[in-house]
Amino acid sequence: MRLPGGLRLGHVAGIEIAVDASLLIIFSLITFTLAVGVFPGWHPDWSAALSWATALAAAVLFFASVLIHELSHALVGRVHGVVIRRITLFMFGGMAQMENEPPTWRAELVMAIAGPLASLGLGFTFLWLAAFISGPLDVDPDKPQEALAALAPLPTLLVWLGPVNIILAIFNLVPGFPMDGGRVLRAILWAVTGNLRLATRRASQAGQGFAWLLMATGFAMLLGVRVPFLGGGFLSGLWLALIGWFLNNAAIMSYRQLLMRESLADVPAARLMQTRFTRIDPQMRVSTLVDEHLMPSGQRAFPVEQDGRFVGMISLHDLRKRPRAAWDRTTVGEIMTPATAIVALAPRQGAMEALVLLAQRDLNQLPVVEDGTLLGLVRREDILRWLSVHGEPALAEPPPRGDQPGR
Repeated sequence: MRLPGGLRLGHVAGIEIAVDASLLIIFSLITFTLAVGVFPGWHPDWSAALSWATALAAAVLFFASVLIHELSHALVGRVHGVVIRRITLFMFGGMAQMENEPPTWRAELVMAIAGPLASLGLGFTFLWLAAFISGPLDVDPDKPQEALAALAPLPTLLVWLGPVNIILAIFNLVPGFPMDGGRVLRAILWAVTGNLRLATRRASQAGQGFAWLLMATGFAMLLGVRVPFLGGGFLSGLWLALIGWFLNNAAIMSYRQLLMRESLADVPAARLMQTRFTRIDPQMRVSTLVDEHLMPSGQRAFPVEQDGRFVGMISLHDLRKRPRAAWDRTTVGEIMTPATAIVALAPRQGAMEALVLLAQRDLNQLPVVEDGTLLGLVRREDILRWLSVHGEPALAEPPPRGDQPGR
């Protein structure tokens, strides 16, 4: 699974950390629920400002905990040869984006359990810190609120974070792929059958079954049914259904990604690239490009060459750099995206790597360049056509397209 785009926060241990816009939804929901409902219920004497400040800190630390969970997967995976360059936090938690499958079932197993173990460790550490700071809680079973009301803001924060991380670990161990428990199941099936594809299909089916159970439970709660341990309520049912929907899609996409990797294994970019396309001189007027090349053809982006050297590309996106009235006096070289700013492929790079780059950067095509010379263009549709012929038909469903530089 991959979530293209998002706000890049920086790097941790060489892994890019990004935040998807959807994170704002659940971040706001957690903050609001804690500030308006949970913390005022625990501490009726707290001011609104203190409740909101503690709630905001709790939401930030919760997603920091999710990030640690995902980093645990990534760092353990790196030791076992799994390449993870990016972690994205989004509304349903976090996702470490793998560029290759674990090489063995043992690597899959230890990588899968690393995240839940990290969350369990965080959960018990937070509870220990709360007890260390405030002393052991003397909870009267008949009046539990009195013990909570005696806590200062920091122990209150830790008492909330502890159980939440423990619940996160337990939920992730549900045996539904691509959740951590599903990956543990896949590792076991892989060890038993010796077949990664079969193990992935079975684990994916288990994941879809669990997802449909969540969706059915969520819809029942939407209709007013109270579910044991979960209770009822429209909002709770809606979130449960949404989580189920996401997990179902994730299970399907994870299996498709494995099929893609198998179909594109050992296929170099040079084998799929197109060599018949229009090349543009940087001195050409933009109006000429539009009238004589862009409009009559179906080509979306044009490589720019000077003296046989690849110097850049120009696309619909670049045309917006100048008003239409200025196109007659503007050259292609003035508004093109230079080669130094374009992601290019070497002819021997793999087709799967090309597909990952296309998806990560939301591009439609990538130039194949060797020693400054443009050899061809690898387009998204070229890879999908290969998959439709050499892979399974379902793999050829086209992803969204864009019109940024090189698209």
